[in-house]
Amino acid sequence: MVDTVADHPTGIDPDHDWRVPAGGGVLLVVLGVLAILFPLVTGLSVSLLLGALLVIGGFAHVAHAFSVPGWTGSLVQLLLAVIYVVAGISLLANPVLGLTTLTLLVIAYLFVAGIVEIVAGLSMPREANGLWIAVSGVLGLLLAGLLWAGWPATTLWAIGVLLGVNLVISGVALLSVGSAERRVISDESTTAA
Repeated sequence: MVDTVADHPTGIDPDHDWRVPAGGGVLLVVLGVLAILFPLVTGLSVSLLLGALLVIGGFAHVAHAFSVPGWTGSLVQLLLAVIYVVAGISLLANPVLGLTTLTLLVIAYLFVAGIVEIVAGLSMPREANGLWIAVSGVLGLLLAGLLWAGWPATTLWAIGVLLGVNLVISGVALLSVGSAERRVISDESTTAA
């Protein structure tokens, strides 16, 4: 009979190496701290990476244009290719302008998401703890307001810091998963002995 993860009461395979998520967590925390310490470099890197991905996406649209039936489908694909390549080259040629645009998009996202979360949280039944969703929305609106109030200066740090904080949080979460797996595997091996 094959032993599966479902056979274990914790759902964690004791043969699973807990060091993989823990190591990934450490790497993400280190990258996140570096992103927070060097937010402009991080933001410019994101802008350049997005530019490169858009250029690659443009070439993919060109390739797809030759496989689409009919001339209208090909024309649409070629038009998309031009838009992608022009946007990508613009980001590659002037990553600071790209970073400014990304910062404005983040501000708009935080503003709209904040309003939606407030409305959704306040309309949820009391038992669903919708207040936490509403609080998240208020924090999103406050962050959007702070970034907007400091704009364009926030362009220099916002994307890098926000990405860094996200990486640190994700890294800590993976460390937590690795720690839990280590604890469960350790407990199972001591009870089996």
